[in-house]
Amino acid sequence: MATGSNEQIVSGERTINAPAQEIFDILADPARHQEFDGEETVQGVRKSSPKRLSLGAKFAMDMKLGVPYLITNEVVEFEEGRLIAWRHFGHHIWRYELEPVDDSTTKVTESFDWGSARIPKMYELVGYPAKHKVGIAKSLERLDELATS
Repeated sequence: MATGSNEQIVSGERTINAPAQEIFDILADPARHQEFDGEETVQGVRKSSPKRLSLGAKFAMDMKLGVPYLITNEVVEFEEGRLIAWRHFGHHIWRYELEPVDDSTTKVTESFDWGSARIPKMYELVGYPAKHKVGIAKSLERLDELATS
């Protein structure tokens, strides 16, 4: 459920040989986000975060992009086994959509949607869309490895 215009969303997709629910269970566990983060900025989850995400859940992550920092996210889209998305104070959205191909194969689409950001032009000026396109490909590769190992 994209919120920005198509020009304000970068995404990637990958078909993974695992059931949608198994992949979703990885995505819905904030403690596992560091394992599939293709940009290697997620350092870990704060203990105050829920063990499993749901609509409206807030979770805090230790991050590092040059310097360490803390970010709190809120799940803003959620459909069990099919869709999960979150945002933080900047209001851009990270989204994962899962579409079962069959009982053991799933098409996963990861998107960075800055159309709902507080200052969308800033994301473009600093080059985040192109940077995140590369990170998305790496995240999907790592998610594939996690789900099929």
